[in-house]
Amino acid sequence: MRTALLETLLGLAAVDERVVLITGDLGWSVVEPFAERFPERFLNVGVAEANGAGIAAGLGQLGFVPFLYSIASFSSMRCYEQVRNGAILHGLPVRIVGIGGGFAYGHAGATHYALEDVAMMRAQAGITVLVPADPAQTRAIVRATMDLSGPAYLRVGKGGNPEVPGLGGRFAPGRPEVVRPGREVLLLAAGPIVHEALAAAERLSGSGGQPTVAVLAHLGLEASSSLVDLLAAHYVVTVEDAYSTGGLASLVAEAIAGHGLPCRLLVRGVRAPLSGASGSEGFMRASHGLDAAALAEATRAWLEGQA
Repeated sequence: MRTALLETLLGLAAVDERVVLITGDLGWSVVEPFAERFPERFLNVGVAEANGAGIAAGLGQLGFVPFLYSIASFSSMRCYEQVRNGAILHGLPVRIVGIGGGFAYGHAGATHYALEDVAMMRAQAGITVLVPADPAQTRAIVRATMDLSGPAYLRVGKGGNPEVPGLGGRFAPGRPEVVRPGREVLLLAAGPIVHEALAAAERLSGSGGQPTVAVLAHLGLEASSSLVDLLAAHYVVTVEDAYSTGGLASLVAEAIAGHGLPCRLLVRGVRAPLSGASGSEGFMRASHGLDAAALAEATRAWLEGQA
């Protein structure tokens, strides 16, 4: 997905001189084409994301559209105050790019896991929070950000993220995209973890169920009418590779409560503190009950309890 991001930025930079790429000394193997083609619009600020956020705010004030690129745990937390006091408070067109949300950095360990990034950014009313699910949707979202006058946070997969069947790059602000039509229960995911939700749905269909699976890439402060309508028609399971508080599950719970929807909610996200153990992304998801098998079993047991 980060390759899709950089390829899209290259295309945009070729026709829009406002596009600037800032890196915190990361992204080598994907940022070089931009640096070579547009050296005057490429900045490596070193391992200093806070400085990068300040530079990005200054460039935004001058009319540029800077993209600050770093690992998600770094771009969301190391420079949170600078993003809040600069880009957000002044409504500047700064794009904070967080690469590898959730457990994407696997064996690198807890310092590289971005589990609170979405909640932290969603807590700020002045920034748009975007979590694409695959490369095609990443391209659509990066293009869409060019129409935003204020800042945005983009949580982008680290790499090796396959296309989501049935998604086809579709994206509109606030709108959930159904990738597997079904009935009764909805598995609603944010980001590449939708593949686990799809696999869980296949497991559930084998026992007679036909779950709907949908992707929500824009996690706003309030639910859109299209999201409310989708929730109202289902039992709902939220799936996110992040702490459950403040992210997708919170948005859905707020929508259900605020609109008095006649549905039930099962939250599947990271609920336990990190133990210090690390491993591959698949291992970490399984350890927190976020792999397909665990999602299917939890959903099946929950639905039986609702009967």
